[in-house]
Amino acid sequence: MIVRILGEGQYRLDDAELDLLNALDDDVEAAAQAGDADWLKRALERLLDEVRTQGTLLDDDLLLDSDVILPDAEASVEQVQDWIGEDSSFEGLMP
Repeated sequence: MIVRILGEGQYRLDDAELDLLNALDDDVEAAAQAGDADWLKRALERLLDEVRTQGTLLDDDLLLDSDVILPDAEASVEQVQDWIGEDSSFEGLMP
């Protein structure tokens, strides 16, 4: 799986990481829905740190389609709410 962090780059992760990433994404989604900026920042940082830790940073010259695109840790509550959308069937940032 290829994950892009906006403004940073792309990481290759094993599909085995998807369960943990989805759990971290659930926390991001809950924080965004609650409108809690501090909680959202902490949740986004945990999600992004997991991608950085478990993933392999890809060379900038390598252009691959991203399976997932994540905002940076400085994204506002409103930006993440827009990113996630208001459709209750949407399941957060991760597929």
